Amino acid sequence: MKYIIKKIASLVITLLIISFVTFLAFSVIPGDAAASRLGMDATEEQVEALREEMGLNDHFIVQYGRWLGKALTGDFGDSYRYHMPVTTLISDRLGATLGLAVMSLVLILVVSVPLSLLSAAKPNGTVDNVLTVLTQVGMAVPQFFLGIVLTLVFGIILAWFKTGGYVSPGEDFGGFLSFMILPAVSVAIPKLSMMVKYLRDCIVSEKKNDYVRTAKAKGNGEAAILFKHVLKNAVISAITFFAMIAAEAFAGSIVVEQVFGIPGLGRLLVNSISSRDFPVVNAIVLYMAALVVVMNTLADISYRIVDPRVSRAD
Repeated sequence: MKYIIKKIASLVITLLIISFVTFLAFSVIPGDAAASRLGMDATEEQVEALREEMGLNDHFIVQYGRWLGKALTGDFGDSYRYHMPVTTLISDRLGATLGLAVMSLVLILVVSVPLSLLSAAKPNGTVDNVLTVLTQVGMAVPQFFLGIVLTLVFGIILAWFKTGGYVSPGEDFGGFLSFMILPAVSVAIPKLSMMVKYLRDCIVSEKKNDYVRTAKAKGNGEAAILFKHVLKNAVISAITFFAMIAAEAFAGSIVVEQVFGIPGLGRLLVNSISSRDFPVVNAIVLYMAALVVVMNTLADISYRIVDPRVSRAD
């Protein structure tokens, strides 16, 4: 219980700091939300009147306190650009981002573990060297370029997948999957490459430990040692790394959403920053920060489940 209370307190303090820094940043950077909302033809009197109406002339601390008080009740205000509640705007876009994240994470998990085991089976062997080169390429290729290539090859030339006209899973689940598979692969490949390399190194490192030699001396086979002992300990080291990847995926892939025209949080964030839509930006940044903290907390809890020694150490 003490551990959980500590984590919750850390979560709250982190989010408060991030919300304050975000609010401060957008109060000092060039640009005027009122002028952006009215357009180039607005007069100074009109801009000033709108600034007063929006409360932008108040002191920064007053603005932040007013925003924070409403945010604590779940009210993040109304969007300057879309003229609708921020919570409604984000909830409408959240499904696309979550769908992309889940599909990409499934691909990462399904592919990274077998490839890591295959690569670590014979370090510096032919298979290991080939996979090392492929993972280096996967980490080096930009996501936007990868998305364009996948669209060209599998969407236009081969026409295996849908490349335009996003549909929500509620409207057409099959069409949603067909559309999202290429973006999911674009998101997954760089992270998959990093995961394979990291997990492979963890497995190779674990295979050098004394308990592996002891298990071999007792007559255990290579496969039994690998799956019962080595992989379990290697996964413990990779939990935090995967949590970071998951947090990034759930936060929204800005580049991929822009390339494929996905109406997700990443695309909404870019549009909101360019239009100085501060209520939307603040809410999305808080969402992303909360994801990182929550994922790290889940990683710590996973440590305790996978390795009871962590609980005893606390």
